[in-house]
Amino acid sequence: MEVPVSRAVPRSRKVLALVAGAAALAAPLALAAPASGAETAAGAYTVTPLRFTVEAGGRSCAVDADLYRPAGVDAEHPAPAVLATNGFGGSKNDGSTDAIGKAFAERGYVGLVYSGLGFGKSGCLISLDAPETDGRAAARLVDFLAGALAADDGTRADFVTRDGAGDPRVGMIGGSYGGAVQLATASVDPRVDALVPLITWNDLAYSLAPNAADRDTPGVFKWQWANGFYLMGEGQPLLVPSLDPSRINSLGCLHFVTDACDTVRLLNSGRYPKAATEKMLAYARSVSPVSYVDRITAPTLLVQGQADTLFNLNEARATYDRLRERGVDTRMIWQSWGHSGGQKPGELDLGQGNLESSYVGQRILGWFDRYLRKNTAADTGPAFAWYREGQSGYGTADGVPALSRRLYLSGDGKLVDNRAKVAEGSRRYSNWLVPTSHSESSLAGTIGLPDPRPYDTPGTYLGWTTAPLTAPVDLVGAPKATLKVDSPAAERVQDSGDAADKLVLFAKLYDVAPDGTKTLVNRLVAPVRVPDVTRPFTVELPAVVHRYETGHRLELVIAASDTAYSGNRGVKPVTVASAPGDTGTLELPLVQGMVG
Repeated sequence: MEVPVSRAVPRSRKVLALVAGAAALAAPLALAAPASGAETAAGAYTVTPLRFTVEAGGRSCAVDADLYRPAGVDAEHPAPAVLATNGFGGSKNDGSTDAIGKAFAERGYVGLVYSGLGFGKSGCLISLDAPETDGRAAARLVDFLAGALAADDGTRADFVTRDGAGDPRVGMIGGSYGGAVQLATASVDPRVDALVPLITWNDLAYSLAPNAADRDTPGVFKWQWANGFYLMGEGQPLLVPSLDPSRINSLGCLHFVTDACDTVRLLNSGRYPKAATEKMLAYARSVSPVSYVDRITAPTLLVQGQADTLFNLNEARATYDRLRERGVDTRMIWQSWGHSGGQKPGELDLGQGNLESSYVGQRILGWFDRYLRKNTAADTGPAFAWYREGQSGYGTADGVPALSRRLYLSGDGKLVDNRAKVAEGSRRYSNWLVPTSHSESSLAGTIGLPDPRPYDTPGTYLGWTTAPLTAPVDLVGAPKATLKVDSPAAERVQDSGDAADKLVLFAKLYDVAPDGTKTLVNRLVAPVRVPDVTRPFTVELPAVVHRYETGHRLELVIAASDTAYSGNRGVKPVTVASAPGDTGTLELPLVQGMVG
């Protein structure tokens, strides 16, 4: 048996590794680096460094930016603009943000790329893309593009297409931290005409401490990802010497706004009393689209990564559903790569200049063509598309596939297609005081550590498995499991007033090959802090796009722990019983094939 990472490496050493690898986290947050130079085969442009002083979040903040102006664009020949900023830990010069300015300047758009507040040479504290801080700062840059605000050196933009006085034609694009800021900006500034957020969040409370069963109950702390970003932010003096004084908060919280530091400290404490937890959840949601998406009217093309354990596909789905419910033109693409997955051949890579040759790139160009160039004939594509690994191209549909197949958890460990096939029986597992299951080490690839294959230690998990498939089965979407567990140890303490006393478990789907080899698709798991062990609860698993081939089996696993997350307080044995009239279920979103 492979040794769990958390047992082989003490937590203190792991935190030091996070510090050492913090700068590397910025790499997957945006797009690949472009070729250098202002003269390209596609077109010529000039690049002008600019500095702005803006009021945001009650502070005066310096914003460091670069203006990309295509040759021939002037007041008599204006062009629409594209505004972008960096992923967390990056800057306007990180090789991924300036790729956006160059790529769109080559194609005739005015580009304005800037270092987000608290990063690069921009001032003020890191405020996690808060609408009234980061959104307002970006809105001032929209004022510049409208010709209504001069840069600190007096430069004005009188060459951007306008829809009216003070209203420039402007779209936004960017990944992760540079994705959420688009939604924050559009929520406070209706002049933004089009958005393309890539691999970003809907609800930071779900992202950093997910509870796949009840979002009103504090979730399970995703300590590796969260502490990596926190240490990167607090380590800014090591990454960016001679910081602007406006980027210093206090000795207790150097470079974030205080609420952000308080959130990470509470999550790391392992104690979640009601008042503190409610404050934490309210803050995390206040800086998340979940709290302000109803104010967004800009047409939005959401792009999310199938291989993303930081911001999974469910995040984009939540934003997509709410925007479409309100009648906002919204489309969604699930591409192959995210924070924890590499690009596949032919996928979007601005550094390679493949906008025209990649599916996602073509969709982005069509989106901006329609909403920035007002080409009513531009093809904005289907409502929903997904990357089909190992198959030809993308799948498309008018919406995300619905749950279409129900399986039942049998007492003998089988997943069956009919309640009458359920065998009566019960099985038991228990957690240890150290993690005994592994999904991922989120920083392993960036800091050169090995990442073991996912595993579960016998006695600390339960699994239910289908019969071998007689034909391929394609899952596209988020499965749901309805479960009922029995845990007297958890029941005795779950109403203590500290949510940390509630039972924690992890649900996940494996692909089991004919030879018994198990694959945890994209290393995704659904952490659950069970609201009440005396009642059934429903778990929404992370959405997946995956083909189960003929002869393979689908396995649902409930595990007691996971190395990437915090776990149970104390040992809490769990029993799951099944009978034909009383059993758990698993619902699947299938686009092809049947399971039974």
